Amino acid sequence: MKKEIRICGFGGQGVILAGFIIGKAASVFMDYNAVQSQSYGPEARGGAARSEIIISDEKIGYPRPTGVDFFVAMSQESFDTYRGDVTDDTVIVVDPDLVKKHDIGKSVYKVQAQKIAEGLGNKIVTNIVMVGAATAIFALLEYDAVKQSVLDSVPSRFKALNEKAFEKGFEAGKNAVKGL
Repeated sequence: MKKEIRICGFGGQGVILAGFIIGKAASVFMDYNAVQSQSYGPEARGGAARSEIIISDEKIGYPRPTGVDFFVAMSQESFDTYRGDVTDDTVIVVDPDLVKKHDIGKSVYKVQAQKIAEGLGNKIVTNIVMVGAATAIFALLEYDAVKQSVLDSVPSRFKALNEKAFEKGFEAGKNAVKGL
């Protein structure tokens, strides 16, 4: 098994942390090999950013994705910029409030991650909501492994907020699967 994941958004949304959490869940809290790479524009905030993760049960020979099995987009610019190698088999998740033009001729899972985060009182956890949603939709990693990775990767004073964000995102992801 080898799966390649791309999470993209704009700088400041926590896209890099989201990729780190998924890779850590796979390699530390489960028994997979994982590599994570990242790229972002010269702007500290606001430019397109992406995090790519490869998860495999075998050795990983090349640290960059050659395709995309799972694609998560949290901004229109990043969706437009990084969707080039999406195939008919790619599972796509978007926040429809942030990616308004996502009709690419195939089904897309929609999760209002930012709206859920705002409902929790802080949109800074939009990325963790999306990690929860992706965990439910992709069904690649175990819920407990990803949750532990979230809790292990955020500052202790924000653990409760991030745990709620992950749980709400997971619930939203399950609902998105039912709705598609």
